[in-house]
Amino acid sequence: MKIPKHLAIIMDGNGRWAEQHHRPRVYGHVKGTRVAKKIIQECSRLGVKYLTLYAFSTENWLRPQAEVTFLMTILRRYLKRETQNLIKENIRFTVIGEIDRLPADVVTSVSAAMAATEKCTGLNLVFAISYGSKQEITNTVKQIAKKVASGELKPDQIDEATIHTHLATAGTPNPDLILRTSGEQRLSNFLLWQAAYSEFYFTNQLWPDFTESDLKTAFEDFANRQRRFGKVVQENEATLN
Repeated sequence: MKIPKHLAIIMDGNGRWAEQHHRPRVYGHVKGTRVAKKIIQECSRLGVKYLTLYAFSTENWLRPQAEVTFLMTILRRYLKRETQNLIKENIRFTVIGEIDRLPADVVTSVSAAMAATEKCTGLNLVFAISYGSKQEITNTVKQIAKKVASGELKPDQIDEATIHTHLATAGTPNPDLILRTSGEQRLSNFLLWQAAYSEFYFTNQLWPDFTESDLKTAFEDFANRQRRFGKVVQENEATLN
């Protein structure tokens, strides 16, 4: 089975799952966190090198305050409980997004988890928290503009590599596969630049119902894709792939 080097997941459907089970929305988030843990472990076992999880978008700040507070509590508890397990499983944890918007104690927990796992050499686990791709690209443009204004960089020196190195994901390969649960078929402000040649996999499964078997089905589908990156694949090359 062909495994994507970088898998990115939009974990969608926690609220709808809770509603279908006649439970509060927050219960769906708790169940979704448990599923995330299983999928992280499975990706590590299968040899995925990078896993980016869309945990909390910039738009999620607009949700009811009680739900936002509970999501921050889940994140805080996850980091405190799972950091040692991440180390044990050789998983390196990092974060992208506007971290300064998080509660101070959550920022402390995030920083501690990143520091504790920085020497791990297995799966690179990235949480996109308070993240929005439009904001990321805007910040990238501002950084480059400042360098141009200061004379550090000339406009004709700016290329795709320049932009890549100024993105929050600098140093991380673009996602090979972007998976979204719940039946929605959009990126929702997630990795817009990085997704230029990503493959997409959409499933009607709500995130709390997503299983390791569903992940393998997605990988099997990915293995049958021909990734041409705009080029023409010769017949003999297609046979080899």
